[in-house]
Amino acid sequence: MAEQQAGAIRRALAARWLGVGLATVVAVVTLGLGVTGRLTLYISPETVWFACAAAVVVLVAAVWSCILPLGAEGDHSHASPSEETDAAASRRRIMQTAAVVSGGVIASGVVLAGLILPPASLSAELAMSRAGETTALFAGADDVTIGVADTTTFGVGEWASAFATSTRPENYEGSAVTLTGFVTPADGDAVNLTRMVISHCVIDAQPASVQVGGDGLDGSYATGQWIEVSGTVRADADGTLRIEPSSVKKIAEPKDPYEY
Repeated sequence: MAEQQAGAIRRALAARWLGVGLATVVAVVTLGLGVTGRLTLYISPETVWFACAAAVVVLVAAVWSCILPLGAEGDHSHASPSEETDAAASRRRIMQTAAVVSGGVIASGVVLAGLILPPASLSAELAMSRAGETTALFAGADDVTIGVADTTTFGVGEWASAFATSTRPENYEGSAVTLTGFVTPADGDAVNLTRMVISHCVIDAQPASVQVGGDGLDGSYATGQWIEVSGTVRADADGTLRIEPSSVKKIAEPKDPYEY
């Protein structure tokens, strides 16, 4: 009897950890990232308030759940002893135990990784792996295809769309730019200035790149190095747009490394 009670307590503790425990840890981590401003490394700024509000609701529910007796989570079986054989009951317990153990290991690993590993932005290697043969279109692309938009507010994403879709590249000749991003390889002596652009969260992040090259580009820049480029847009004879830099400064990764 004592052994059965101890087993029941262990199962109840495991069930509570998988439910309330993991949810509480995730909620605390979310609020901590939100307060420190690091939640934008994972989701867009527009959804930070929603994630934090959801985390608060989870914490309130977790506190409320503490009034439940230990093991109450498992009091939901409607089958009586006469309705299932001992063999069926044994198989059901084995399957439940396997599901709990496997789910618990995976979920606990994810949560513990979130606690131990420091928040980090997406890497340059990931950006290069997500870069396809066709340039993705980002915010402002519709304005660009209609005509020459107001480029004073353009980021790397908008300029990448302009470089890829413009049918009158000469219209952008001489436009002054100041852009921030990290270095990825390009053909020849040029480099690509790259920025990850996200719509909702890092899962949908796509790299946007503009080519930087010319006499103003000197020195070596390692892949992944963050730089601030000031210069002028140039249209080459073949219609290719590039940025001719007047100054290139190495900088630290900004607090918010993404564009939206």
